[in-house]
Amino acid sequence: MRLLRSLLHMGWLVITVIPWGLALVFISLWVRRTPLWWFAVGWFRLVVWGTRVILGVRVQVNGMGNLPQGATSPAILLSKHQSALETMLLPTLMPHPLAFVFKRELLRIPFFGWSMARLDMIHIDRTSRAQALKQVVTQGKALLAQGTWIILFPEGTRIARGERGTYQTAGTRLAVECGVPVIPIAVSSGQCWPRQGFIKHPGLVQVSIGKPIPSVGREPKELMREVEAWIESEMRRIDPEAYR
Repeated sequence: MRLLRSLLHMGWLVITVIPWGLALVFISLWVRRTPLWWFAVGWFRLVVWGTRVILGVRVQVNGMGNLPQGATSPAILLSKHQSALETMLLPTLMPHPLAFVFKRELLRIPFFGWSMARLDMIHIDRTSRAQALKQVVTQGKALLAQGTWIILFPEGTRIARGERGTYQTAGTRLAVECGVPVIPIAVSSGQCWPRQGFIKHPGLVQVSIGKPIPSVGREPKELMREVEAWIESEMRRIDPEAYR
């Protein structure tokens, strides 16, 4: 049954992303980037709906009140990354357009990558770490100034459930440069949507949004240690079975 559900869900992703992606690329010739983002969020909502109905994956969100209020309030989101689910779920929760920092290779994915290329994103070449960091800071500053929130996965890649990766400081460096608070996010998506493997499992995914952490006067490494400590502690709270 789980195999069948996973196959149906994959089919749902494919049959929805093709027309949505083509439509986004087409209308991007005339529509400005912010309305274009909310058009893209419509597809993310379809994915989340299909995940709930087809796979039986429910989502519980805590800490929405911790998000900065106001149309011009900047923020940098630093999230745990266990599966592809949070990349599609988090945009549906946020009141601002988001700019993901992701590897350039994703732009080659048909339809999905093509549409991502038309949005305000920060796609980096991970073969040059120094150049990638410079790109994150330069583009991040411009996007924050126009009201877009930046989202990064500080561990750099998807991490298996119950494990911890190496937290990189690109997000906190950008935060310190701009004087913008960081929002730590813990996500237990690996419980239902494994990092590797096709089969998805029904269950509850918890998203926990922490309080803003000020960056003014901080050192990037020290700020990242605080972010890491909160995320990893919160992961043990929302998914204790993974850390036994």
